[in-house]
Amino acid sequence: MNTATIPSLFVLTLVLATGLFFFIRASAKDRTEQVELISQQPEAALMAQLQEYFDRRAYRVESLNQENNSVTFTGLVRPSIFLAILLTILASAGIFSLILALSTLFPNLGKVLLLLLLASPIAGIFYWRKAGRTEQVSLKLQPSGDKDVSIWVKAHRDEILELRQAIPFTEARIRQ
Repeated sequence: MNTATIPSLFVLTLVLATGLFFFIRASAKDRTEQVELISQQPEAALMAQLQEYFDRRAYRVESLNQENNSVTFTGLVRPSIFLAILLTILASAGIFSLILALSTLFPNLGKVLLLLLLASPIAGIFYWRKAGRTEQVSLKLQPSGDKDVSIWVKAHRDEILELRQAIPFTEARIRQ
């Protein structure tokens, strides 16, 4: 193999390992968003639908403020077994690639470097501990027109997506 090839492959492997590290770290990142959803349903019917939706999703009412017309739901988000296994497999593939690159630079350490593969389950454990957390969903209802009701929702972006699929809203605006 050409002597210029080995260092360039090592640098590429380090760049890929860095990307994998940040991908694993981002897997448990908080992705809370605020969105304004607009519905043409009556306020009472909409509140009943929202209560039923969050009951189905195993959320419970944490606080209710009738003066501001707002409610906060709390629920436990469970981590994904599939994602934990996938991250462990990706970490083991990345570590193995790094081992191959290091073993070309340091041929005497080839078998010792294989012990680094034992660190790959740390990625799945990291995700499992960080992703399993208590989530809050805050709702604030405001009449916005003669028939329209505006709902400000502050929640995880996946929860907002599920809410929009479960209950028909006429419009949605991301709050800045």
